[in-house]
Amino acid sequence: MHRLPVLAILVFFIFFWVLSTDALQHRPLLIQPPQSMNQDNAKPTPEQVTLRKRIDLLQLQKEADDLARTAQTIPTDMATVRKGMLPKDVIEKLKQIEKLSKRLRTELTP
Repeated sequence: MHRLPVLAILVFFIFFWVLSTDALQHRPLLIQPPQSMNQDNAKPTPEQVTLRKRIDLLQLQKEADDLARTAQTIPTDMATVRKGMLPKDVIEKLKQIEKLSKRLRTELTP
């Protein structure tokens, strides 16, 4: 009578050992997708990359200039706030400064 539970436990452990070793040997197949026939997805030429970088740098410079112009108006607005009046566009200016600053920081971070 004692052999049956011991034998059942032994078969149980052997069964799970076989399953676990089989699972370790199974490797999923990696299927490579076919190359796109669309030429829009082709790698850009060095000339295109240079032109794109130049355009991006020009846009970033425009945004930096806009940021500087907007930031220069804040001290005047704060003087008005000290006098007890809140200019209606000061909050929007601060939001714009934050947005432009975040965009510049994102673009310039490597």
